[in-house]
Amino acid sequence: MNRSDSSSEKSDDEPPNPLNLEGLVSLNEIVEISGLSKKKVKEICNKYPIRIPRYYFSLIKERGDGIYKQCMPSPEELLDYLGEEDPLNEESKIEGSVPKTIIHRYPDRLVLQVSNQCAMYCRFCTRKRKVGDLRKQISWDEIKEGIDYIKEHEEIRDVLLSGGDPLMLPNGDLEKILKSTREIPHVEIIRIGTRVPCALPQKINSELCNMLKKYHPIWINTHFNHPNEITEESKKACTMLADAGIPLGCQTVLLKGVNDSVGIMKELMQKLVKMRVRPYYIYQADTIKGTKHFRTRVEKGLEIIEGLRGHTSGLCVPHFVIDAPGGGGKIPLLPQYVLKIDDEKIALRNYENKNYEYPQPD
Repeated sequence: MNRSDSSSEKSDDEPPNPLNLEGLVSLNEIVEISGLSKKKVKEICNKYPIRIPRYYFSLIKERGDGIYKQCMPSPEELLDYLGEEDPLNEESKIEGSVPKTIIHRYPDRLVLQVSNQCAMYCRFCTRKRKVGDLRKQISWDEIKEGIDYIKEHEEIRDVLLSGGDPLMLPNGDLEKILKSTREIPHVEIIRIGTRVPCALPQKINSELCNMLKKYHPIWINTHFNHPNEITEESKKACTMLADAGIPLGCQTVLLKGVNDSVGIMKELMQKLVKMRVRPYYIYQADTIKGTKHFRTRVEKGLEIIEGLRGHTSGLCVPHFVIDAPGGGGKIPLLPQYVLKIDDEKIALRNYENKNYEYPQPD
C-alpha cells in the first residue's frame, strides 16, 4: 500500500503494488488480523505506506507480538505530536553543496542513498517521511550526482549504500552502482545496509552473491530486532552472504514491547552470532514522527547492555548508541563501570557488581 497510489487503487481488496512484488499481504488480511477498519488502515497508509511480505507476515504468532508490532499499522502512528519528520537533520543541507542522495556527517565516510523502496516498511523507520513514496523515488541521475560527489572528495574511504534498501534494486542496477563506486581510487570499503535477509530472505540467491563478491571488500549490516525473525530462511540467506566472503553485522533498534528486555535481547544476539552475524549496534529509537509508541527510556538500553556484558560472550555485546538529534552522529552509552579515577588508581566494578582497583603507572 502506497500513499501516492491511492487514486489508482484497483479495488478495496488489493493494495497497489508498484514494484510488482509477489507475496505481499493484502488490505483485507491486514484489516482481519489488526481488527482495524479498512478506513483506518487506509488513513494510516495515506500518511505512511504499508508493505508486508507474506513471508514476514507468517512469522506473527499473535496480535501484538514482537513481529506484529514491527510490520502492522497502528493508529498511534497518527497521534504522535512530538516527533519530527527529520530529527537527524539528514536533509538540512546548503542548497547546491551536497547532492540529495548524500548524507555526509563524518570526516572519512558517508551515506549514498540509492532507493526509497524496502521489502517491508517498518513502522518505526528512521526515514518514515519518504520510504515507499513514489513521488520521492531516487533516479539514476541523482545517484550519479552522489557518485560524482564521492569522486570529488578524496577524504572519503568508506561508502554506505542505503535507502530504502539497496538490495531491492534489480541486480543490474545495484551492480552499476557498485562498479562505479569501486572504480573510485580512494574508496576502500563499500557497505550495504539492508533488511532483506530478515524481511525477505528468499531474495538472497547465488546470482546476487556472485555479483556482490566481485566488488570486495563489501560489508553488509543487516537488521534483526527479535529472535523470532531468525528462521531457517534467514539463516540460509545470511550463510550464503557469509560464504561469499561478506562480513555481516546487525543494527538492532530498541523497541518498546518488541525487544525491551534482557532475555529477548540476549537470545537475539546469541542467535545472530550463531549464524555468523556480529551484533554491531543497539540503537535508541530515533524521535521520528509517528513512532513515539516504540520509544523506551534510555535507562532501558543501559540495563540491557549491563545484562549482556559478562553474562554472554563479548561477540554478543553490541554498542548501545543514540544517533544524536540535530545531526550530531552516533554517541555510545555505557553503564557506569568506572567508580573513581585519580593519579594513583582507578576503581572499577565488574558485571557481578564486585569492586576492583587497577594501579596507575608512575
